[in-house]
Amino acid sequence: MATNKTNNNTPATSENTTIVKRGRGGKYNFPTTVDPDSIEPGTNSAYVRHALASWNLPPIDIADPRQVEERIGWYFNHCVEDDMKPTVKGFCNALGISRQTLFVWRTGKFREETHQAIICRAYDLLEEMWESNMANGKINPVSGIFLGKNNFGYRDQQEYVVTPNQMGETVSPDIIEAKYDELPEL
Repeated sequence: MATNKTNNNTPATSENTTIVKRGRGGKYNFPTTVDPDSIEPGTNSAYVRHALASWNLPPIDIADPRQVEERIGWYFNHCVEDDMKPTVKGFCNALGISRQTLFVWRTGKFREETHQAIICRAYDLLEEMWESNMANGKINPVSGIFLGKNNFGYRDQQEYVVTPNQMGETVSPDIIEAKYDELPEL
């Protein structure tokens, strides 16, 4: 005699069949979710090796826009050589600055004359690559949305149009009170 499980996970019996009903969802039910056991050996070491290249760079004079631009070029070429997606933090690490410093430069609050245009061009390139990866399914949508909101200023937005209820002519409070008085009592 075979057993099976019903919706409430109590065993049910049947003479010839075994039926296992599974709940919805699962651990890896999203199409781009990666099963950690399926990651090829060497993947994590490739990520670490890629990041360590920036760690091992000699510092640059970040006040010199030419050196900043050269280092940005190095970072993007390094990503191409290692076949890695560039990231905002990787970009910062290559320059030897924090994300906060990058934001200040990008918004022109500091070094507007010398750095803002360079940083904005590079940031636009990062955003373009993010969009391309999202459009071509190369980034998990949930991760991609997170990156878009946190790195590129995207946001979920809902618009509500509120229209006042126009009653036509203005009715005096005495007339409204008289109409309520005419209503039957409950």
